[in-house]
Amino acid sequence: MDECNDNWEQVRAAFQRIWGYADFRPPQGEVVRSLLSGRDALVVLPTGGGKSICFQLPALLQTGLTLVVSPLVALMENQLQELHARRLPAASLHGELPRDRRRRVLDALERGRLRLLYLSPETLLSAPVWERLCRPDVRVRGLVLDEAHCLVQWGETFRPAYRRLGAARTALRGCQAEPIAIAAFTATADSRARQTLSEVLHLRRPAQFVQSPYRANLHLNVLVMTPHGRRQRLWRFVRDRADRTGLIYTRSRRDCEYLATWLQERGCVTASYHAGLSAHERRDLEADWMSDRLRFIACTSAFGMGVNKPSVRWVVHYQAPQLLAEYVQEIGRGGRDGNPAEVLTLASEPTGWLDPEDKQRQQFFADKQRQQYERAERLARQLPSEGEVAAIARKFHDGAIALSLLHASGRIEWVDPFRYRRIQGCHRKPPLVLWEVEDFLKTRDCRWRFLLSAFGCDAEAENFRCGNCDNCR
Repeated sequence: MDECNDNWEQVRAAFQRIWGYADFRPPQGEVVRSLLSGRDALVVLPTGGGKSICFQLPALLQTGLTLVVSPLVALMENQLQELHARRLPAASLHGELPRDRRRRVLDALERGRLRLLYLSPETLLSAPVWERLCRPDVRVRGLVLDEAHCLVQWGETFRPAYRRLGAARTALRGCQAEPIAIAAFTATADSRARQTLSEVLHLRRPAQFVQSPYRANLHLNVLVMTPHGRRQRLWRFVRDRADRTGLIYTRSRRDCEYLATWLQERGCVTASYHAGLSAHERRDLEADWMSDRLRFIACTSAFGMGVNKPSVRWVVHYQAPQLLAEYVQEIGRGGRDGNPAEVLTLASEPTGWLDPEDKQRQQFFADKQRQQYERAERLARQLPSEGEVAAIARKFHDGAIALSLLHASGRIEWVDPFRYRRIQGCHRKPPLVLWEVEDFLKTRDCRWRFLLSAFGCDAEAENFRCGNCDNCR
């Protein structure tokens, strides 16, 4: 017992030395203990809850390499910048790296000089990286999935490499003697999402740490507006907060660019941010916003993860997002310093008579999903009993996405991250992702109470009133 206490005091001392905090915030210490013991973990902590430290500290204290699978370059580089400022052995691999830096990272990987390596799921499963990780002298100790909700939201129809991550542990395990633990970290995961993560990642009796998404300093508001009224309300809102940092979320690149131009014409210093910009343009915009050269930007969901600015005082959704998880993630950019932040959603009236664009947008996404499912059904009839993912992707349009959907429906399993095998028997149909936020927009109940119930925090939701949302007020 004394030895365990001594070891834990060493862990706390390392935490204090590296990060300078007096002690862990609950449940950081418990998560760190679990990861140090080599156990799988599923961790759901609210935005700003200090998730990164929970997996960075165990990786730095142990020998071997921890792979951190991350969805966006900005997220990787933000965490890496903080680690390098503390002179810690970490690196990243992604498509935006200059060739000489990529070569240095691969050399450090082969020489065992890294404790943390950040990469996307696509980079992890690329041949040059995978071959190096499988070398007998490279010891992989852990696989961490950061922003794990991306597997649930994107893994079937956008970034299918996510659904193959569960096969990575077994494949890497065949190359080394030591066991590999898997941990998933996110700020938003309801019970269905947690079940999906456990199944896809093949988590083994994971330690689960689940906290509610409630942030008392985020004051939620919803306004139902006509198209003209929505623009004018946005303009007044932004004009009255010209000296405060904020974000405007839109659902498409077109709306993002249109709003930025429309606000610029009214004297606002702003810009649009979306995935269609070059990596250099996105980094410049992030830097301008972080340094307050731009007080606010109009952006799509491409902006936010990995950009940590504590003093964001307002977040506006010009259109409601599709998923409640998206909504909670995006409003979580506000008020990270603990001070109050306004959250405003400008919704169109639900019939579509006055503003058909939102209804049309919902229909577009629903139709696109149905088409992807139909292509997967057609592909299922043409698949050989076993095959390679790369070969199917080359032969069929959206072949990798179709395989991902077939995996979600139980029609195939992964032999390893690069090969599949058909499964005979009963299958389930992956559910269409519907417009989850509709009931949230219409509720007359406390908005935070609605979100707590939606994310499975039923005990906390009972008789809950935040006192700060539009319905409570």
